[in-house]
Amino acid sequence: MLGGSFWVAFLRNAISTGLMLSIFLMLDRPRFSMKKTAWCYGIFGVSMIAAYSVWYLAANSSFVRFAALSALPVIGVFCSIMSSEVLYLSLYKMALAFYLFSVCTFCGVDVARWWFGGNLWIDILVRVVCLVIILVFTWFKFRKQFLSGVDFLLQEMDLFSAATLFVSVMLGAIMAYWPNLQGFSVFNVVRAFLILFMAGMLQYAILHLYIHLGQEHYYQVEKELLEVNEQLLHQQMDLMKESELEAARIRHDVRHHTLLIREYVQKGEYNQLLVYLTQYDEDVEKWKVSDISKNRAVNNILSAYAKKARGQNIQVAMDVKLEENLPVRDVDWIAILANMFENAIHGCAGSGQEQQKIDIYISQSRNKVIIQCRNTSSGEVVFRKGLPQSDKGGGMGVFSIIKAASRYEGLTDFSVQNGMFITRILLNLT
Repeated sequence: MLGGSFWVAFLRNAISTGLMLSIFLMLDRPRFSMKKTAWCYGIFGVSMIAAYSVWYLAANSSFVRFAALSALPVIGVFCSIMSSEVLYLSLYKMALAFYLFSVCTFCGVDVARWWFGGNLWIDILVRVVCLVIILVFTWFKFRKQFLSGVDFLLQEMDLFSAATLFVSVMLGAIMAYWPNLQGFSVFNVVRAFLILFMAGMLQYAILHLYIHLGQEHYYQVEKELLEVNEQLLHQQMDLMKESELEAARIRHDVRHHTLLIREYVQKGEYNQLLVYLTQYDEDVEKWKVSDISKNRAVNNILSAYAKKARGQNIQVAMDVKLEENLPVRDVDWIAILANMFENAIHGCAGSGQEQQKIDIYISQSRNKVIIQCRNTSSGEVVFRKGLPQSDKGGGMGVFSIIKAASRYEGLTDFSVQNGMFITRILLNLT
């Protein structure tokens, strides 16, 4: 700190507070509307700048020692409350904002001390230049990359990893702002530069690591969806072949049917003819294939997997009421229904029960689609964070369901009740 009047301190505090709040807000998905959020950020920022400026005027010594470190928890609590993100993602963004604030402060103070004899206006000028560069780079370059990868961060990052990052940045900040080591010397400048450089590289590496892991996870899910789609197409081809064979059989038998009907008519044996036609109707009805749903994609998926389940002696009951044209991609129907049905078949097979059944209910109410699947289960399903864990590892099916449902602002729920595993899915169609 290079000293100065109350208004100089006010300007420095405005730069530092504005930088941290701006960085967090640009990388955040706020809890409230943008208008309300902007008002809250503005009121809080002005209040904090005024309070810290009064602190500088009233107790300059303690302000120089502890102002930088105390700003982190104060701003961090406010930003976490205003954010709709989970706590550990807010911790990461706060650590990044504090790091950039540290870089801005370090550059301003040490450039002024090194080349300009501690001129406080050079300090402020350098801080303003750093502020502009950081905000422009964040808005036009980093913000898009971060927000496009934030879902990957949410999937891969947990509280422990975020806390580890936060603690490492805090340790670096404590060393950089340690009160007894703030005297100007080449050693202190190099020490602070190396600490901030390592903290920056750590954050950069962690960010790209989690985004890369999330992308790899996403591509794995897409690969699985393609494989499921391929299996579904093969099953549909098998059904078509069976239908073609049955149609050929019917065409072959038509000639015999017409000859027999003509014989009954010529002899006037109308009672026998009626009996024969009744038997023929029963035979045709037996081979009749009824549609499960008007929606072609849903009908094909459920038909294929119902056949697979019945082939394993699993009772299948389905009640589906959907419109023909819905704003849901076929690949998302596959991700949801195919994985749900596949998991249900595996659940029945692993239940050890003699009577195994799958009940599927799908209905539409205005712009909402309700999906429920109940299947026989062993009752020994392990849940982690509300999600069932596969005993064979992977668990990609559940992830695919959640990912597809999230595209429609959907909700998912998994539970076990009375020996039945229950999957509930709600899709919001807009």
